[in-house]
Amino acid sequence: MICGRRARPAAEQLRAPSDGAGGSRRPGRALKKMGLTEDEDVQRMLQGSLLWKVKARGGSRARLFRLQEDGVTVCFEGRFRRGRAPRSFSVALIEAVREGRRSEGLRKHGAAFPERHCFSLAFKGRRKNLDLAARGEEDARHWVQGLGKLMGRLQAMSQMEKLDHWIHGVLQRADRNKDNKMSFREVKSMLRMLNIDMDDVYASKLFKECDHSGNERLEGRELEEFCRRLLRRPELEELFGRYSGEDRVLSAEELQDFLRDQGEESSLRQARAIIRTHELNDKAKQQDLMMLDGFMMYLLSPAGDILNQEHTKVHQDMSQPLSHYFISSSHNTYLTRNQVGGSSSTEAYVRALRAGCRCVELDCWEGPDGEPVVYHGHTLTSKILFRDVIESIRDSAFEKSPYPVILSLENHCGLEQQATMARHMKAILGDRLLTQPLQGQDPHELPSPEQLKEKILVKGKKLPELWQEPRGVTSLLDPEEEEEEEEEEEEEKVQERSPRRDASQVSPELSALVVYCQAVPFPGLAQALRHPQPCHVSSFSERKARKLIKEAGPALVRYNARQLSRVYPLGLKMNSANYNPQEMWNAGCQLVALNFQTPGYEMDLNAGRFLPNGRCGYVLKPPCLHLPSFTVSPAPAKCHPGPFWGHPHVPCAQVITAQQLPKLNRDKGSSIVDPFVRVEIHGVPADCAKQQTHHKLNNGFNPRWEETLRFQVRVPELALVRFVVEDYDSTSCNDFVGQFTLPLPSMRQGYRHIHLLSKDGTSLAPATLFVHVRAKSL
Repeated sequence: MICGRRARPAAEQLRAPSDGAGGSRRPGRALKKMGLTEDEDVQRMLQGSLLWKVKARGGSRARLFRLQEDGVTVCFEGRFRRGRAPRSFSVALIEAVREGRRSEGLRKHGAAFPERHCFSLAFKGRRKNLDLAARGEEDARHWVQGLGKLMGRLQAMSQMEKLDHWIHGVLQRADRNKDNKMSFREVKSMLRMLNIDMDDVYASKLFKECDHSGNERLEGRELEEFCRRLLRRPELEELFGRYSGEDRVLSAEELQDFLRDQGEESSLRQARAIIRTHELNDKAKQQDLMMLDGFMMYLLSPAGDILNQEHTKVHQDMSQPLSHYFISSSHNTYLTRNQVGGSSSTEAYVRALRAGCRCVELDCWEGPDGEPVVYHGHTLTSKILFRDVIESIRDSAFEKSPYPVILSLENHCGLEQQATMARHMKAILGDRLLTQPLQGQDPHELPSPEQLKEKILVKGKKLPELWQEPRGVTSLLDPEEEEEEEEEEEEEKVQERSPRRDASQVSPELSALVVYCQAVPFPGLAQALRHPQPCHVSSFSERKARKLIKEAGPALVRYNARQLSRVYPLGLKMNSANYNPQEMWNAGCQLVALNFQTPGYEMDLNAGRFLPNGRCGYVLKPPCLHLPSFTVSPAPAKCHPGPFWGHPHVPCAQVITAQQLPKLNRDKGSSIVDPFVRVEIHGVPADCAKQQTHHKLNNGFNPRWEETLRFQVRVPELALVRFVVEDYDSTSCNDFVGQFTLPLPSMRQGYRHIHLLSKDGTSLAPATLFVHVRAKSL
């Protein structure tokens, strides 16, 4: 019991009276909670509309689209195929709704439909766009506006509201005869859907305790009581009891104690503000008291998130030279799958830019009718027009971030089509295209992201100044130097060594667009450090970058403090596999380009690296990577702390529980996960480590571990922490369940929830981990 509390009513006196059992669950309960039951647009969506689904390869099919009562699910089916189960998607998975023919599919195949009848749904993750055309402008408007409202409401939901929505959806699926009542058999089915393998005896006992009417059916309040019991969080109840004492009500002073232990601002004023924000009971709120439900709301809100909420907005100094930042970069951006036979798409650029990417790649080749195309040369990948790519970049470049976008051109075109490329960029991008150095900018230093806001930069080859040939062009490199500069061709050894027509020549029109990112062959570290050229950018394959790190790590760090370098994956990886970007960041490389279309731990690390600073695509490198006196090597054998490295940290993560983990095998009702949690540290070689909990049998709903994992981190400024949940399998590889990655400096201490993400980076709400984090400096 904590001393010094004033007297206050016990929890029972503050609770609202129960309505008792019985009563039917009214339809539209979910929409009612969202405040949209009377909305005209949502009403039209509930009634359903006949929309034409425009297919990616041409042609269209009429489908009946209808919003379900849960306010989240949209089902669609053919008009005449009644025997086939309808397909569906969740509004929560929609990234954006685009009006008109703005998607690649509608631009190519939507000409038969009026512009104002068309709209596209762009999904999070790897799901393809859904291109639709309504029968009339009014129908299209209802769906575009209605989806926008639903997306806004879902985004504003608290974790508790998301949990309620999720449970509501499961109940609907489990209620097989749709009578709004649940038999014991249906309840057992629901438990399996929830990833719970509950003992029949205990499940029956719980069922009977909630069946107040005694009719062997749960309905209305009975069903809500059953769900409330399932959703109990014993670990939070214990934590609450530790601070509130016997009366189970938390005073502002006791909440202040909790905040102090969390390492947060712990003034009485702050404690009262938290109670006013999160407490659900008005009577308790008026007396500056918090009950268990309010405490749970607080811990499940962004205030209880493991990510420092100050880092969800731009909080770093954006006025330093570009070379002082890690810059989110994509390789072969145009690909949607692998680099041998995959398809190229302008939508891949849209997805990358929306994911915070600030450097995209365009492989430009000679196309028919004088129009350059973008694709992976000498492969079966499809081709897209350069002009269409530039239009897509224009439309999406600054939707998620105002900071500059770099177009990394790999140019295989002849002089005529290079001039065409330059014309397209100037005409389409207009004033956003940077064509002149910034006025007053020091030529010995790169400008800052702040100075280049909403500008698009071209990275490519540039003609030497004051150089003129009779035709106005020059060959910058002989064939051997060209192959050295474009290591992709040299290391892949996939393409023939036949000379490309005019490939080593640059047109004056295209050269004029290269200002701060001039692509040059790497001159060697000794030469580059003696004569630094801030506007020069060299590219390295992952193999060459590793070799440089191993042989001359400190020198590479000094090089990267002054000018940009780009690293890209080996071309021999036919499946577009990625490399570990952490080792390149350790050496200060800024443009660490990855295949955004290939999910895996590498992309998890990339998302984690660029999670802070408002996900703007630019993250300031720690001082140890841009101060000239830095002397530490990023190479494994030579990693010793130097004068500018931070104090070593000893982070401890107690993995307490998980909640509502997704069911991996939905087709197999009896399949329940056996989860365990692995915590990984990715940083300088001496810091890399991983530890894991034991697995819990047959419980993906609320497994409890309470296991503490300890690490020692010498360079916390560069470290990433990855929390991974997997399904244990004794006979084969463990299956991935979910993960979350963040920089160690962005991780908050105390009791925290971690909101898990899927393999492709989309939310697995309401799936969470609950942990207790502590870190001390040595």
